[in-house]
This record gives sequence, C-alpha cells and structure tokens, in this order.
Amino acid sequence: MRGRGLMLVAGMRMGQQQAQQQAAAQQQQQAAVEQAKQQGAAEAMAAAPAPASAGTDVTAQIQKLSELHKSGALSDEEFAAAKKKLLG
Repeated sequence: MRGRGLMLVAGMRMGQQQAQQQAAAQQQQQAAVEQAKQQGAAEAMAAAPAPASAGTDVTAQIQKLSELHKSGALSDEEFAAAKKKLLG
C-alpha cells in the first residue's frame, strides 16, 4: 500500500513538471508571435509609399494596411499612422 502511495506522488510530480514545461513553451511561442507581428508592422510602416501626390495607388496601399490591421499585424495606432502617411 505504501509503495502505491509513493508511485502516486511521483506521478503527480511528473505531471506538474510537464505542465510547467508546456506553460513555458506556450509563453515562448506567444512571445515569438508577438515579435513577428511587431516586425511585420514595422516593415509595413517602412514600406508605406510617399503621400498620394507622388502618384501611387493609395487605395490599394490602404487596403493592404487594412488587411494587416485586421490580421492583428498592425495595432490601431500603427494603422492610423501608416494611413496618415499615405494620405499626406
């Protein structure tokens, strides 16, 4: 009976360790996703063309920015700033 109790405790500890490892892996993955979003937003901002007076297709550029915004790659503030840059 005592051996069974020790095995149960050992199994519980292993389960706790696995849960902690999974939580740590999930946090790392979440951080990587957030970093990728921020990098994509920065690239979108840098790639935004000059104001409309330069003769670019502003509508298409705003649609691309809107898609990035809807996907979560651009925050509300980043979307507004990029749109403002496009519109001059």
